[in-house]
Amino acid sequence: MIPEPLDFKELHTYSVHDRHSKVTVADFALPPRAGMTVRELVRSLPGQLAGRDFPELVARIATAHENGRPIIVGMGAHVIKVGLNPVLISLMEQGLISAIALNGAGIIHDAEIAMVGRTSEEVADVLGAGAFGAARETGEVLNGAICRGAEKNIGLGEAVGEVLLEQGFPFNDRSIVAQARKMDIPVTVHVAVGTDIIHIHPGADGAAIGQTSHHDFRVFCSLVSGLEGGAYLNLGSAVLLPEVFLKALTVVRNLGYAVNDITTANFDFIRHYRPTANVVQRPTMQGGRGFNFTGQHELLIPLLAAALLDALAENSKAAK
Repeated sequence: MIPEPLDFKELHTYSVHDRHSKVTVADFALPPRAGMTVRELVRSLPGQLAGRDFPELVARIATAHENGRPIIVGMGAHVIKVGLNPVLISLMEQGLISAIALNGAGIIHDAEIAMVGRTSEEVADVLGAGAFGAARETGEVLNGAICRGAEKNIGLGEAVGEVLLEQGFPFNDRSIVAQARKMDIPVTVHVAVGTDIIHIHPGADGAAIGQTSHHDFRVFCSLVSGLEGGAYLNLGSAVLLPEVFLKALTVVRNLGYAVNDITTANFDFIRHYRPTANVVQRPTMQGGRGFNFTGQHELLIPLLAAALLDALAENSKAAK
């Protein structure tokens, strides 16, 4: 039988005036207007979710920089592929990036930009013929740099930066690795063997790759050991660099370094498990704060850079 509809006449109610509400008009965004500055735009964001978190992250990074604390960037290669090298190089030039960690794909796309001003082949067009990743110059330059780095007992990032500068490639000014080497900003490269196209080339030397990348992991641990009061930004690495960061953090804490009050943030166009757990949540359980922002790199990272520069300029003006 079909039951009788429930009667709601005796339902207990309360006044909306007495109820706690999570959203109020005080949290609403201000309408945009023509000619707004970046600072005004950030201040106009709604006081909800990312509209609340983004200004706090900007303020935390600005404070870290003003206090002389490091700001370390971990990057996936997609950040390079969407054209953001000039934004990051500008932040490096202004002393706002203390160090950069890359995966193996990062040096490939960055080096190809330096060499020929373009990168990122269409995989579907060449995979069937077995030609994917077979660009001769990419393999020769990078594998040669790695082997030389092993001979000199230096890290992979430093070795690649040296070779790019020595070769004087026409687009070195657009290369993060070349410009970082020029500015003495550490670049560490963390490689998973078999994931990168240069590993299929005849010049690849597994021992040299392992030696130079492990050297860079130890350098990265040294950088993380001084991260107290600083910030770590994970830009577009879904797996490798979040794992590397977590291992580095446990190493330095195991060795007695106090790295608890830190700001971390993950920027990516998909919210993945490892960056959320290993960058945003776990490292800040003892202090500091982690942030997660989901969106296109080509929009969010320039916005972050512009907002940070505006915040620092405003703070400097207020201090005078």
